[in-house]
Amino acid sequence: MSDDFKKILKKLHNDPVLFVRTVLKAEPQKWQIEALTAVVKSNKVAIKSGHGVGKSTYLSWLCLWFLLTRIPAKIVATANTASQLHDVLANDVQKWSKQLPKGFLDQLEFKQDRVALKGSPDSFLSYRVSRRENPEALAGFHSQNMLAVCDESSGIPDIIFETASGSLSTPNAKIVLAGNPTRSSGFFYECFHTMRDSWHLQTVSSRDGDYVSDEFIQDMAKKYGEESNVFRIRVLGEFSTSDDDTLIGLDLGESAVKREVERDEYAPVVWGVDPARYGDDRTALAKRQGGYLLEKVKTWQGKDLMSTAGIVLSEYEATPYPEKPSQIFIDSIGLGAGLVDRLIELDLPAVGINVAESPALGQKFSRLRDELWWKAREFFEAKDCKMPDDATLIKELTAVKYQYLSSGKLKVEGKDQLKKRGLRSPDCADAFLLTFAMHGAFGSGKLGSWNRRNSIRPDLNWVV
Repeated sequence: MSDDFKKILKKLHNDPVLFVRTVLKAEPQKWQIEALTAVVKSNKVAIKSGHGVGKSTYLSWLCLWFLLTRIPAKIVATANTASQLHDVLANDVQKWSKQLPKGFLDQLEFKQDRVALKGSPDSFLSYRVSRRENPEALAGFHSQNMLAVCDESSGIPDIIFETASGSLSTPNAKIVLAGNPTRSSGFFYECFHTMRDSWHLQTVSSRDGDYVSDEFIQDMAKKYGEESNVFRIRVLGEFSTSDDDTLIGLDLGESAVKREVERDEYAPVVWGVDPARYGDDRTALAKRQGGYLLEKVKTWQGKDLMSTAGIVLSEYEATPYPEKPSQIFIDSIGLGAGLVDRLIELDLPAVGINVAESPALGQKFSRLRDELWWKAREFFEAKDCKMPDDATLIKELTAVKYQYLSSGKLKVEGKDQLKKRGLRSPDCADAFLLTFAMHGAFGSGKLGSWNRRNSIRPDLNWVV
């Protein structure tokens, strides 16, 4: 390494902003300048942000700067999913490395799971996915120049940070957390609350991003409302204000979209149908097999009873035999009873469910609908489920609140209450809930002997 090159590295050592501007030929946004400078002054930096502000770009700049201006230097980069780590963060590192002058680029060797500094075996950037079953993702790294970079930190299990304490115990070891604040609990959340005195903290709204379109912000406001948790998290970069009384947290729904889970092809397929006739409400159809929601919830509007029956029949006949539902659970309140009768006449396995009746677990819930909502929450909390990226369903599932009555029973917010808050009837969510009615039917032993022309209320006494 020439003396001139050493002088350049010395100048860049404590100036990542200069590195980005002169070496990568990029102009950082105002918030990125603050965040880059913060890493020099502080060993612990946490950044929560809205969507599209450029946080992965920021982290990739940080990795290249740290690796090229220190010898030795060990960097471990992690994220909550393989796609986020490799397709986003590692891809950004690769993209920005192409902007390096030849003298810098020649120092690097790119491998599948790391970037190494040539001639320095103790200098590298390593990519490791953070999973609960792999708590050692950030462990085992020690260097006089140590940096841990965590993308989508809100979704990284707390045990990962617990096991990382050894690697970050060396003097001047640095850690940078970034992500959307999707969870109002956990390590990332506590950095901004109980541990805030120990961290340099930064909040970046989508409105602060130079490349976030006004159209995106307006669309999010129109779709979810500026007072919604989704808008707070995805646009403002703020934690939810109502997790304490929100039944299903946004992180649970979104993690089910990103999660990699093996589908149980031997589990029974069940459908849930929440029928509607005219007005703003929609008829919704959800299809589930075990831990898999097979497709986005389908909806139709302005259909009469016979048209709805024809739609369900068409869906049934178009479904390959191995994926045909063993039961189609239908909300039998109002016109739903007629729909059940018609589908039975058409020889479909329709079962009416009266969600307004008292639940099997009467000491805990006010009505069956509340119990089914709770089963949906447990479905996501088990973290062995998978669903498509269904924005409407996620919005409806994560909007509903609950409360405990003076009797000690749990009551989920009803449709009328949701409409008073300016929210649409959760028709997609209600169809999804009905897929859990099968558990009660199985538990009661009635599936082989029911009179299908009668609506049944599932017996959920078997649920612990």
